[in-house]
Amino acid sequence: MEFFRIRKDIPFMKYALVLNAVSFITFALAVFFLFTRGLHLSVEFTGGTVMEVAYQQTADIGKVRDKVASLGYSDVVVQNFGTSRDVMIRLPVQKGVTSAQQSEQVLGALQAEDPEVTLRRTEFVGPQVGEELVHGGLMALGMVVLGIVIYLAFRFEWKFGVAAVIANLHDVVIILGFFAFFQWEFSLAVLAGVLAVLGYSVNESVVIFDRIREAFRKFRKLSTHEVIDHAITSTMSRTIITHASTEAMVLSMFFFGGPSLHYFALALTIGILFGIYSSVFVAAAIAMWLGVKREDLVKAPVRKEGDPNDPNSGAVV
Repeated sequence: MEFFRIRKDIPFMKYALVLNAVSFITFALAVFFLFTRGLHLSVEFTGGTVMEVAYQQTADIGKVRDKVASLGYSDVVVQNFGTSRDVMIRLPVQKGVTSAQQSEQVLGALQAEDPEVTLRRTEFVGPQVGEELVHGGLMALGMVVLGIVIYLAFRFEWKFGVAAVIANLHDVVIILGFFAFFQWEFSLAVLAGVLAVLGYSVNESVVIFDRIREAFRKFRKLSTHEVIDHAITSTMSRTIITHASTEAMVLSMFFFGGPSLHYFALALTIGILFGIYSSVFVAAAIAMWLGVKREDLVKAPVRKEGDPNDPNSGAVV
């Protein structure tokens, strides 16, 4: 399905060096902020107090969050679990305050508005759990990257695999750089969004790589950069339709999903925008600079001896 078709190829690769220079500067800034400011990790990673409270009627999550925040907790996670009457509250560690004191303080504030609120469970989650989550997240990231390289190397060529991984890691680091610079809370939901961006970006790269292979087969007189320009131009309509519809869904989560989905949707938004950029200007350009050529993707047919279609078959010298 296409809303429009561009008749003349856009010379994307003509500006590849400039655009990749901008990309490198953005990447370098993201790395700088990650090292100097660091990520603002949520309770899942740093440890804290986990409370489960029960209401007699449907709990107003917004009011519960505001009430807990009024006690001085800036990084509090409040969400339903199980039913709409059950609420889980995650509180960050406070110096000089025990987990029991935190839960008593919060429960007292909630019961001041609704005396029927009951405490189901309270426990302290140590930072050791956070270390395990970080390790698990890094392992998941590494497995995704390895899978991408193997998949693209088998489906296309190793140069495309290397180009796609560099482009996708570029997206991940830039997302993390935004969270470090603005000190947005980095939670498990955001980590899930980062991993989703990896798969999303690879899909866009695969579409462009497929068109590059088709163009190599169809246009034998075009140079490599002309083939890449044609492949990217021919996918423009599909790119706009796909990413616009996806972004519409993500923005609906951002504006109407509440605080629990806010940063997840924000990570996806950044990832989608930079994913389009990296697939076009980073992955394709790196593949071109690595020297991808027609022979890498279009294998010459091997003629067997005695093949009647071979003009030299049976010739005697």
